[in-house]
Amino acid sequence: MSLEQFQPDVALEHAVLAEKYGFESIWASDHFMPWYHTNASSCFAWSWLGAAAQATKRMKFGTGLTCPSFRYHPGLVAQAFATLDYMFPGRIFLSLGTGEALNEMPLGYEWPQHAERLGRLEEAIQVIRKLWTGDLVSHKGAYYRLRKAKLYTPPKGRIPIFVAASGQKAAELAGRAGDGLLTVPNPDDSYFKDLLFPAVERGLLASERQRDSFEWNVELQVSFDEDYDKAIQSVRPWAGNVMPIFFNLGVSDPRVIEEHGKFVGDKELAKMWVIATSSEPIMNAIERYARLGFTGIHITSSSPSQEKFMKLFEKEIRPNFRK
Repeated sequence: MSLEQFQPDVALEHAVLAEKYGFESIWASDHFMPWYHTNASSCFAWSWLGAAAQATKRMKFGTGLTCPSFRYHPGLVAQAFATLDYMFPGRIFLSLGTGEALNEMPLGYEWPQHAERLGRLEEAIQVIRKLWTGDLVSHKGAYYRLRKAKLYTPPKGRIPIFVAASGQKAAELAGRAGDGLLTVPNPDDSYFKDLLFPAVERGLLASERQRDSFEWNVELQVSFDEDYDKAIQSVRPWAGNVMPIFFNLGVSDPRVIEEHGKFVGDKELAKMWVIATSSEPIMNAIERYARLGFTGIHITSSSPSQEKFMKLFEKEIRPNFRK
């Protein structure tokens, strides 16, 4: 659920439709500023998650992803998602990552090097898990402090934490400290087989946990319409998002990102997005990720009509993957 693409009331309608058409979970983006400027939105994800969970009956809800390092103290992340799980037990998960500058710098924070951001993420996971026990917690770490802190509304169950990674160090942290991995699409199988997966395995080995208890999640970016030009033009606002530079440098102005995206051609967009005029390319992509070993595939749809895509999913795609 791209909350920078849809205003919250429209996104809520889409969540209700998603449950109707057989989707099992909603992964909501958690941004202060969006990835582009023109006709963008930027609602507060946590408020929206509560409304969406209330409006549905079965689906699971979480973020994809939350940065618990700067604008959010990890204690507040722990409190927010404990409350969601208390109200909707067994339906809440949390994805955490090192974040993007566009969410932190507009609020006055500096944008440190990746090593510091990764260290903050690891310590934040420790803080969140400690608070979720419901115990009185004091913590003095490299980045965060707790002074006899306690969640008086703890979660009712165990909330899974998925760690977002597109590089080896973050992937190793996912295996060491997370309940699962969340990663981004890549057209090269060797990226997963030779780089990302071995790093996760090293983390799992260090944590002495079994591989079977770990969830492997990947994002699949899709735009469907019978008219190819309409389908690819519908992802044009995301063009700046496919440029790795904006994940690493301290660029926080959506107008700048959008302007650079104009230099990204349709062919480059089609390498990262499945531009589909039928169900076949989408099914092929899902099958590819399943064969690579992913146990969860979340679909970011930027289709011209969300309901048209959902109907296609229910009728032609989901029946092939139910088992």
